[in-house]
Amino acid sequence: MAVVSPFQGVRYNPEKIEKLENVITPPYDVISAEAGAEFLKKNPFSMIRLDLRNTSQNSTEDNGRYEEARDLFQDWQKEGVLIHDQKPSIYLYFIDYTHPGGSRLTRKGLVALVGLSEFSQGIVKPHEKTFSGVIADRVRLMETCQAQFSQIFSLYSDPEQRVIAELEKKRQPEPICRINDHDNNTHTLWQVTDPDALELVQQFFADKPVYIADGHHRYATSLECRKRALTRNPNLPANHPANSIMMYLCGYEDSGVSVLPTHRLVKYPGRIDAEQLSEKMASDYQVTEIKTGARETLIGELLNRMDEAKLDTGLPAFGAYHAGEDRGFLLSTQDMTLSAVLADKPDELKKLDVVVLSELLINNSLGLSHEQCVKESLISYFSDPDTALDAAVKESVLQDEHTPILFFLNPTRVEQVIKVADNGLIMPHKSTYFYPKIMTGLVIRSQRTDDR
Repeated sequence: MAVVSPFQGVRYNPEKIEKLENVITPPYDVISAEAGAEFLKKNPFSMIRLDLRNTSQNSTEDNGRYEEARDLFQDWQKEGVLIHDQKPSIYLYFIDYTHPGGSRLTRKGLVALVGLSEFSQGIVKPHEKTFSGVIADRVRLMETCQAQFSQIFSLYSDPEQRVIAELEKKRQPEPICRINDHDNNTHTLWQVTDPDALELVQQFFADKPVYIADGHHRYATSLECRKRALTRNPNLPANHPANSIMMYLCGYEDSGVSVLPTHRLVKYPGRIDAEQLSEKMASDYQVTEIKTGARETLIGELLNRMDEAKLDTGLPAFGAYHAGEDRGFLLSTQDMTLSAVLADKPDELKKLDVVVLSELLINNSLGLSHEQCVKESLISYFSDPDTALDAAVKESVLQDEHTPILFFLNPTRVEQVIKVADNGLIMPHKSTYFYPKIMTGLVIRSQRTDDR
């Protein structure tokens, strides 16, 4: 199964960079152009200059951006801004964070190299589809820089948390870095070089698969880079850097693993009032209008009722909000309708909220096909309900050609992700939002041919 091994990480030199918060960034694919500019203002050594924001969906011009990142990566190492760990290591990575629901949690994981394998081998298991156009940018960056700047977030099974417990015993007394991110979550990294601990980790994963939680396109990027390396050298050594990838690994039974829902803002073509919307949804759902107080109070009540409905019936429940008329509706799924419309779907997908929303509500009730939604960019995604609400209200004021309708979902459960992946199935786009995100730049993996 999974081949997990230590590596010699590349890290920011604390003697050169006093405040790591000013150079560490979130993953490239969640950074807006505005946020990217702010990161550059904080410190010229920001990771935003290495792990470049993705432009592949909006632009095909690189203007030498990949070569510039390569030169900076090399220069920063020569200048001692970035330093190499001298011993092969596995890195303990803990995140202390506040869940949006208010509870304080700790997610415990480790950073190591994992041997690459095709998805068909069942060693590394996905739950999302990847698109070749999206990875083109990442392939250029990885091949040019010969480095992996951010980790893939993956899950594994360890009910007793044996691996983490052993690494905690053998970690260095002091962490090598600790930072607070923009959400005031604390990220702490320890180095583990003890040979016995490293061997235990390798043996533990020898008969286990790993499940990609976040970073499907980054994994597909590494597969493509390995394919190109094999074209150049069919006899590529097993320990060649192209045959492995840096991952953040977390036991999915860990109490700190959180998945947030990804709410959908649908731009319904043309004008539709709340009554018409309610009638359309009533063909497939039991529709109950929620009438209470101010807008924020209404949304709060809607989210609570959704959670209660899901617990009572075990079936998906949704909230629909017509921003133009400030009206909200609870949508309760009817089992008979669910069975009829999704009869051809595997059991692991039939009761997934994101599948029911996509197939039963958006496609069947509203008559918007998946192809139309993609072609006309009719759907936007939000993990934060307040941000989603704000966007819906603005759309209702500024737009006349379509009607913004906000749909709230309950989160996908981790067990559902594992079942889908184990059965070789794929979830709809933006089905999961694992929180909090892993920060980029705490540790970097060089892919020089002498770093094995």
